[in-house]
Amino acid sequence: MSRMAKGTMGLVVAVMLALASLPAMAQEQHLEARPSGGAMIADALIARPLLLAATLGGTALFVVSLPFSAMGGNVDQAAETLVKTPAEATFRRCLGCTSINPRPYER
Repeated sequence: MSRMAKGTMGLVVAVMLALASLPAMAQEQHLEARPSGGAMIADALIARPLLLAATLGGTALFVVSLPFSAMGGNVDQAAETLVKTPAEATFRRCLGCTSINPRPYER
């Protein structure tokens, strides 16, 4: 593998590990009734593209590690951690929200 490919792979793994902690951090924070405009802009321009990259990278890593996960008997846990968690944070959260909540504005 070329030096550039190794560096890129290392960067992808580092970003995925950092983003894997986002759902845990989001659960610790209090959900605001209505996210601010700045939070929505930051979410749309920064967080969502990074979470999409984490979802795609996690899916690729899941596929590569699938034989080993199957031998270890933890396919469901690997799928949850590498694919489902970042995908939910990417596609199910409302724009600007810090946790997955289908209807954050209703009371």
